[in-house]
Amino acid sequence: MASYVLPFEKPVVELVTRVRELRELAESDRQYLPELRKLEEKTSKVARELFAELDPWQKVQLSRHPNRPYTMDYVPYLFQDFQELHGDRRFADDAALVCGVARYRGKSVVLVGHQKGRGAKDNVKRNFGMPHPEGYRKAQRMYELASRFSLPILTFIDTPGAYPGLGAEERGQSEAIGSCLAAMSRARVPVIATIIGEGGSGGALALGVANRVHVLEYGTYSVISPEGCASILWKDGSKADVAAKSLRITAADLHDLGIVERIVEEPPGGAHQDTAQAAKFIDEALNAALTELSMKSADELVTQRYDRFRVLGAITSA
Repeated sequence: MASYVLPFEKPVVELVTRVRELRELAESDRQYLPELRKLEEKTSKVARELFAELDPWQKVQLSRHPNRPYTMDYVPYLFQDFQELHGDRRFADDAALVCGVARYRGKSVVLVGHQKGRGAKDNVKRNFGMPHPEGYRKAQRMYELASRFSLPILTFIDTPGAYPGLGAEERGQSEAIGSCLAAMSRARVPVIATIIGEGGSGGALALGVANRVHVLEYGTYSVISPEGCASILWKDGSKADVAAKSLRITAADLHDLGIVERIVEEPPGGAHQDTAQAAKFIDEALNAALTELSMKSADELVTQRYDRFRVLGAITSA
């Protein structure tokens, strides 16, 4: 993976690199352990202090970081016996959405997640994480399969949005997304969505009609990208930083607004600095939510999901 460092994260990246090097030394010589512990504490403190001052636009940049873990990066840490399933049974297979069945803590589950690419060739294959209609129809097929066989649905959201190209529109992009929303809403199994990067527009919501929605600490979730919002409101895409603040798309804002139930902690410097640790945090959140939801009946799950989304965006007088 090519090295990519945002200007504001340089001090943390330098410390994380030193921690990684010292950890390798400590594995072969335990005399370095005390120094390693001190450096880990310092790195965590510096990262928390520095990242606590990040503005919304900087958090958007973190959510899009090219080194950030994607769905398939988490699979080896969270799941066993993952079997990817392909195709929508109508047109083609869409590599921007990965779907399959797996075991999570010994239980069978259905996994659906956006997948971006690493490098130019892979990004073309994955279409930069922007699914076509066939991707969403593949996801719909998985939701229906999960409901039929009583398998919990776990989704990982990380997309700029659904692909807006001519071909996608000709093949019914909006209808495919709408069908996904309907299939998720009526699924008679626990549904847990985790925003692992950026969640853009209906392309993200097609994986987000869940009983529980979690977001990673530096993830974002919005009806439109900051650039798109700025282009519409001010006819100037360069005002994306202003739009990002107004949209309230960061994890803290999403939690305050009741759009997500839980903010999942990230390792010092972000998930891309330690994928294994980020996966542990996600695992804790998933296990807690799945344990709670497993106590509900199928009817209760559907009703709770309906009630959850009905209250979003409610306006109250002062």
